[in-house]
Amino acid sequence: MSHKWKICGLLLLALLLNYMDRQTLSLTIAPIGRELGLNNTQYGEIERGFSFAFAFGGLFAGFLVDRFSVRWLYPVFLMGWSLAGIATGYADWVGRILAPLVGHWWPGGIDLQNNSEISYFGFWVCRTVLGAFEAGQWPCALVATQRLLSAADRPAGNSVLQSGASLGAILTPLVVEALVSEAPGSWRLPYPVIGLAGMAWIFFWLGMTRSEDFLPKPHDSGDTPENNSTLTEQPFFRKEIMLRLLALAVVVIAINGIWQFYRAWMPKMLEEQHGYSPHQVRWFTASYFIATDLGCLFAGFLARRLSLPLGNHASRIVVFGICSALCALGTVASSQSAGLPLLIMLLVVGFGALGLFPIFYSLTQELSARHQGKVTGVLSFFGWITTAQMQQIVGRHVDETKSHADGLFWISLAPIAGFIALITLWPPRKRSLTRII
Repeated sequence: MSHKWKICGLLLLALLLNYMDRQTLSLTIAPIGRELGLNNTQYGEIERGFSFAFAFGGLFAGFLVDRFSVRWLYPVFLMGWSLAGIATGYADWVGRILAPLVGHWWPGGIDLQNNSEISYFGFWVCRTVLGAFEAGQWPCALVATQRLLSAADRPAGNSVLQSGASLGAILTPLVVEALVSEAPGSWRLPYPVIGLAGMAWIFFWLGMTRSEDFLPKPHDSGDTPENNSTLTEQPFFRKEIMLRLLALAVVVIAINGIWQFYRAWMPKMLEEQHGYSPHQVRWFTASYFIATDLGCLFAGFLARRLSLPLGNHASRIVVFGICSALCALGTVASSQSAGLPLLIMLLVVGFGALGLFPIFYSLTQELSARHQGKVTGVLSFFGWITTAQMQQIVGRHVDETKSHADGLFWISLAPIAGFIALITLWPPRKRSLTRII
């Protein structure tokens, strides 16, 4: 295996750890709530704090990554989120330490005699810090693959990277299942285990990478001059680039929306609306994330295969359209009752949903070699801000209607909106279109 693909493997592991640190709280919140007295409203505020920190942290990280070496910044971010993850396992202790010092700045103050309120404050602090540091993942990773890989190889490299999210989603329940029992305090154990694994990653990263691996490369779109879709050598603030950035803003809102909707609401939908048991839901959820991983790899390598006959940009548009069509099958699933057809449709939607991401990341890498971090940070900001608002709207609607069908129907069409934005604001050149036809 070549050096560059070994580094892509490290990027996959970094995202896997990132996702495990993120997902552990949702899998342990039930025993935490019973032991420390946290309620659903407090948990929602903790998740909201994470989301907003991730959004604003991505902006800040994007500017840093364009200025400093990704070889050194990546370990800083990973060390930060690993320590925040470990601290989450002892967040009630963090609350007891910080509440007397800064609690008077908290809206409404903190009752220092109320252990539940102190614990909630500690979790909010730990998860907000976690979100701020985890936001550095994508600017670092996408600058790394942009500078490490050729234009033709980037969709495949990004698919390897993105598959870390689904692998993390598969592994986290297994780790929690192995470490958490009915014993008080056992919910703490996954946090230091996963956090320490992150610190071990840093040694492999520094040992296997070199600063010259991430030096900016010359313009290498791989297309002919007439079909060149990349503007990395031209001034950034041009009308054509701004239109493409607008297209990507629509895309990131659409693909983040469908991914986060299914991640957050599909298990509840299957259990509460369709009557599946918790055991059945857990096994199907693992199968769903396996399907997403396969879809992610399929999309990246299909785009790579099509790049020769179609050109880099056109091949990405075609694959994005295929994945969007697969996601649209969710509109049919929204009217299905429990049974095998429903489950198969959800697996197909998952296959397409994660396949959208390596294509999106490769498109962001076509905009600007010098400003990749800023592009990633700004787009991440849009994606997370709108997703946070979407989840609030979905929750309120489900409470009112006692059904997930409306949300499932409309969010399954979101990638089609992203596809339309791409072909309208960033169409393939005429030569590529001729090849497609």
